[in-house]
Amino acid sequence: MNKLNLTGYRRENGRVGVRNYVLIIPVDDISNAAAEGVASLIRGTYALTHPYGRLQFGEDLELTFDTLIGTGRNPNVAAAVVIGIEPEWTNRIVEGIAETGKPVAGFSIERYGDLKTIEMAARKAKEFTQYASELQREPIELGELWVSAKCGESDTTLGLASNPTVGRVLERLIAQGATAIFGETSEVTGAEDKIAAQCINQEVADAFMKTFQDYQDFILSTGANLMGSQPTKGNIRGGLTTIEEKALGNVEKMGRNKVMSVLKPAEAPKGPGLHFMDTSSAAAEMVTLCAAAGSVLHFFTTGQGNIIGNPVIPVMKISANPLTVSTMSEHIDVDITGLLRLEMTLDDAADKVMEVMARTVNGRLTAAEALRHNEFVLTKLYRSA
Repeated sequence: MNKLNLTGYRRENGRVGVRNYVLIIPVDDISNAAAEGVASLIRGTYALTHPYGRLQFGEDLELTFDTLIGTGRNPNVAAAVVIGIEPEWTNRIVEGIAETGKPVAGFSIERYGDLKTIEMAARKAKEFTQYASELQREPIELGELWVSAKCGESDTTLGLASNPTVGRVLERLIAQGATAIFGETSEVTGAEDKIAAQCINQEVADAFMKTFQDYQDFILSTGANLMGSQPTKGNIRGGLTTIEEKALGNVEKMGRNKVMSVLKPAEAPKGPGLHFMDTSSAAAEMVTLCAAAGSVLHFFTTGQGNIIGNPVIPVMKISANPLTVSTMSEHIDVDITGLLRLEMTLDDAADKVMEVMARTVNGRLTAAEALRHNEFVLTKLYRSA
C-alpha cells in the first residue's frame, strides 16, 4: 500500500489527536444540568453527561475518576471545563487533566448555584473554544497513532473476515511503532490460551490468565447463567452457538502481534505495541474505557449491525456481512464483503480499511459521528454507598 499522508493535532505533551474537542465534564450526576447549560451556550463544546459519581467508593470510585480524567487527557481533546458539586473532587479531575499541559478549568456549584456556575464556566469555555479553533493540523506519522479495536453484534462473518482484517491492520500499524488496545475479557472465553500464547513473556501471560480467571471466578460467585448474554441473542441469530465460537473469532483482531501488557480498565499503555485491557464486552463501556486510556481512533467490526459511537474518538464500522451492509448501510464505513466472495485478499481488505482510516484521521466523519452516536458510558463495578 502507498504511504499514507496523515495530519493531526500535536498536543502539549507530544501526543497526537485526530479530533479537536472542547469538553464540558460533569464530575457527578447532579452536575449534568450545569454542564449541559454551558454546552448549550457555547458553540463547539460537548457535555459528557453520565449518571454516576455520588457516593461511589473504593475501586468503583477510582475507576470513575480514572475514566473522567483519562477522557479529558485524550489527545482528541484540546481543552476541558470540569463542573462538580463541590471543589475537592472537581480539583482532582482538573489536576489530572492539567498534567498533559492542555488548558483546563474547574468550577463547583456549592455556594454559587447553577446559574452563576454556568455563567463562569461558559466564559471559560468560550475562551477555550476560541483557543481550539486556532489550532492547526500538522503532518503526523503512522506510528504516533494510538488505536483500539472491538467487535459488536458478532456473527460468523467476523471470525472469517472482519476481525482477521483488523488483525492485519494492527500488524501494519504496530510495525510502524503504533499503540493498540483490545480487550473484552468475557468474550475471550475458550480462546484464552491463544492470547496467553501470544504474550511477550511469561510474566505478561500470567497477568493475563489471572485477569481472565478473576473474571470467571466473579461470574461463578454470583450464581449467574450467562446464556443469552454470552453469546447474545444477536450473536445466535448470526450463527454463533457458543461463547467459544465467538471467542475464536474475537481473538483474530490480535493478528500476529505480541501482547505487551495487561491493562486495568482505563489504564494507558506504557509503550507501543498491542495491549490487552480488562474490560466489559458491552460496546459503549469498552469504547469509553479505550478513549480514557488514550486511543484516538477505534476499529469496530460488526456482523449483525452494532451502531455504537463515542463523543471523543471516531468509531470506524467494518463489516463483511452483505445483509448488514445492505440494510444498515448508513452505519458502515468499510464494506469488505468482497473478502468472503473471494473478490479480494486479506491484504486488499486491510488496504481498504487503512485508506478509510487515513481519511478519518484527516478529518472525515465516520458514520457514527455523522449520525450523532455519542455513547459515553461509565463502567460501574458495584453498588454505591
